[in-house]
Amino acid sequence: MEKLAKNLISVGDAEKLLRLLAIDEISNLAKLDVNRELRKGIPEIILAEGKTPEDLAEIALKMLNEKGRVIVSRAEKEQIEVIRKAAPDDSVLQVNDKVGIAVIKKKGFEVEKTGGKIGILTAGTSDIPVAEEAKVIAQEMGCEVVTAYDVGVAGIHRLLPPLKEMIERDVDALIVVAGREGALPSVVSGLVDLPVIAVPTSVGYGFGDKGVGALMAMLQACSLGIAVVNIDGGVAAGAVAVLTANRAAKFRRSQF
Repeated sequence: MEKLAKNLISVGDAEKLLRLLAIDEISNLAKLDVNRELRKGIPEIILAEGKTPEDLAEIALKMLNEKGRVIVSRAEKEQIEVIRKAAPDDSVLQVNDKVGIAVIKKKGFEVEKTGGKIGILTAGTSDIPVAEEAKVIAQEMGCEVVTAYDVGVAGIHRLLPPLKEMIERDVDALIVVAGREGALPSVVSGLVDLPVIAVPTSVGYGFGDKGVGALMAMLQACSLGIAVVNIDGGVAAGAVAVLTANRAAKFRRSQF
């Protein structure tokens, strides 16, 4: 685009280059959407599930070379260790062991702060890994994140102080993570004038186990302003919250 602005290439040449840069192929292994962050506001996140450690490492290092950062979700210890050994010396590997999400960056890579703010609440401590997945995505996309864990309806008095803090800090969206009967998002949505992204988790047993009961409850919520992602969908919730918060932050910047 800089070359086009300086009349060094034609519009046709610029269009061709953009198409060529959109997808990078690794033999017959994977096709990387390297410009997804520019186009969509969310980078391509590599799902580790179902990939051999060696294939995962090859894909991750290719993305690292292209973009300077790569995010890997749902990684097992063996997969992370192979990535750690294969990572170049000029890179930094950050691993959240609670959820198996890893971020590899070239030294010097800085996440640009957007001004977006996101609050994350969990009903119980068992819901924390899913919340942490959303938190990493939000932080890697430049958002400030405020968290409060284990504030579910079993002890509803625990909810109000952290929720009040999040309102005072003027967060742009709330992610509310809950398993079992999935009641917390409905309660929160009835108290705030913010979009709520509800995340059912696979915590729970018996009738409606593995998150089915929580998902159904969230979809049936009578409190308006709730969007629901899939069971254990921390990455999906983080993405929706990021798009919301960063859009709001962009509007705020335009007012000055």
